[in-house]
This record gives sequence, C-alpha cells and structure tokens, in this order.
Amino acid sequence: MLHRKRILFAINSLAGGGAERVLATLLAGSVPWRARYDIHLALLDDEPRAYDVPEWVEVHQLGARHKLLPSLTQLRALVGRVSPDATLSFLTRANIANAWAMAGRGRPWLISERVNTSAHLGDAFAAKAMVRIVYPRAAHVIAVSDGVVDDLAANFRVERARMSAIANPVDHRRIAELAAEPPAFVPADPYIVSAGRLMPNKNFPLLLRAYAQASPHERLVMLGEGPERGALQALAASLGIADRVDMPGFVANPFAVVARAQAYAMPSNAEGFPNGLVEAMACGVPVVATNCASGPSEILAGRSRDAISGRIDVDSGALVPTDDVEAFAAALVDVLAEPRRSACGAKARERSLAYGVEQAAANYWARIEAALRALSAASEIEDISAYRPGVSS
Repeated sequence: MLHRKRILFAINSLAGGGAERVLATLLAGSVPWRARYDIHLALLDDEPRAYDVPEWVEVHQLGARHKLLPSLTQLRALVGRVSPDATLSFLTRANIANAWAMAGRGRPWLISERVNTSAHLGDAFAAKAMVRIVYPRAAHVIAVSDGVVDDLAANFRVERARMSAIANPVDHRRIAELAAEPPAFVPADPYIVSAGRLMPNKNFPLLLRAYAQASPHERLVMLGEGPERGALQALAASLGIADRVDMPGFVANPFAVVARAQAYAMPSNAEGFPNGLVEAMACGVPVVATNCASGPSEILAGRSRDAISGRIDVDSGALVPTDDVEAFAAALVDVLAEPRRSACGAKARERSLAYGVEQAAANYWARIEAALRALSAASEIEDISAYRPGVSS
C-alpha cells in the first residue's frame, strides 16, 4: 500500500479569533484532499475550543500555556512522533515553533502570516529579530494580503519568490445561516455596527469621534471586548453620545447583529486581513473602512494602499485615510443616505463572493503540494549527481 503523506497544521489554539476561525474553515474545506493525505492538527495551548474541525482531522492537544519555550519543545517532540511530510503553521509563536520542530528534518515547512508584521510587533525588538531569522528560511510564506507580502519583503528580508498572498476564506453558506438566527442583542433603533477586540490598533476612538461629528439618526453598536472598554466608555461620555452607543461585549453569533445593521464601520490603524470587513460585506451591509495596512484597499478598491490618497468612494461604500475623523464622519453620512446605502450593500455582497472557501482551500493546498514537489525534485537531482557509472558500491 502506498504511503499517504502526512500534513501537520499548527496553531496556538482554537479558542477564538480570526486566524483560528480561518484555519477551522480551511480544514472543513479540505475534503477533496483528505483522500490523498493524512491531515493532522497541533494545538499548542490547551484551551476551550470555539471552532470545530472535521472528525477526519487528527487533533494533537499540547500544553504550552502561551509560552514560547514549551511551544518549541512540545511541537518538536510531536513532529518526531508524527513524522509529517510537510507542516503549515498559523500565527507568529506557532510559526517560530514550526521552524524549530522541522529543523534538520529535510522536509518542507510553510508558515502563514496573519497580520501586518511590523504594525503588529511594534517595538518588540526580540520578536522582530526572531521573525527575521525564521521567516526567510521557510519553504513558503503565505500572507493574507499583498500589503503583508510587501512588509515582509521590505522589513524582514523574505524573498518575494518565497511568498504569496491568499485572502482569508469567507464561508457564505454558514454566515447566511447564522445571520438568519435571532440576534442575541437587539438595539432600540436602526444602527451602525463595528466589531473587533477593543484594543489600540483597532482605533475605536476614531469611530466614536466620527460618529459624534456625523450625528446620524442611527445608533452605534460596538461588538467586542478588550482592555480599552473603560477608556472608550469614558470617551463616549465626554463626547455626549454615551446614550446612543451600545457596547454589548463579545457576542457568540455576531452575524445576526451585523446583518441587520445599516452600515459596518472599520476604523483600524492596522490589519493583516480584515475578516470582519469581508464578513459584513457577505451579509450585504455597506462599509466605511480606513485605508490601513493591510487589505482594505485591495478588497474595496482593487489597488495597493499607496496608490490611494485621501477619501475615495467605492462600490461597497467608502475608504478613508487612517485617523481622519472628518473624512470618516463624512463617509458615514454619505453611505447611510438612500438610495446609496442599498446599492452599496448589494455591491458589497457581490464583491465578497471573490473570497470563497473552495478557492482559498485550493490555493493553500497548491502551495503545500508545490513544496512537496520541490523536495521530491531536489531529491532526484541528488540521486542523479551521486550516481557514477561503472563504479560499484
């Protein structure tokens, strides 16, 4: 019987978040490849799982407890037992652990970068140094947008030939099912919605200031939880809009809330690939988003971030400069006005169809299989160069 190659995926956990949801979605979309490969998944941290994976994926639960050293040692031990033919990891810690686990084994390891690395790591010198050492050595680096590719090439010495951009998949069928469910939170009036972890790089203060300046009839609903909650509530009070802003926290099914919104607002300073933006578009909701690194300009305008200056109107809504309160406020007013709001919602839904699960899964597997072929070709060349006619061993 022919050996079925083993492919090991690795991530910190499935405890919730964009990268975790993307990996679970990709695995669910990998049915065409399960007949050819034994598919394994390593979870570095033992945490409650927010996302399910298919029963035919063999899950290996580790216990690194969010720490780098146990991640390195435990994943390397697992790789020694499983002996995968190739690995693919998601998120920076898992990527570093993947490199260590596969070191010296002569088999390809791939990594997926989910964020704009420079923006995400900020002043973390040690983390940036590790990325500069590890990422250029990967068989292939899959980024979530062309902007992330540009950043890795310019700031982390990764060759462009070793990288490709694959947008995150959007499960339209599942989103439609969840959007049809009764929402867990029902605002008192029509509303604008935003979603994301309440942390500095999401720049929700910009949204609050723009909302206060635009003063629309709609309420503002901010889905998500995080360390900035208190500061954002205080800012809303100081702007005199606290009674028009709802912050219900984490909602298990955000799509039921998003789908009923008049518009979706994304005020971020940095994204790897804005899942929430495309998911809102899949719900048929018009959007106003900042032209941050990375992804919004590619999704909404089909252009690089640097090719756009100032605010521009797009079929799905509007794209505005980062941290520009006046531009964001004006865009909200314009996008909310009918008939533009309905027209942008329809175009947003249409545009989101470019990010289907089947295409994303096929693109990921194409990179894995290319790495396997490259290894096989290199082995054949080695065998030929070692052969000496007429010499017996």
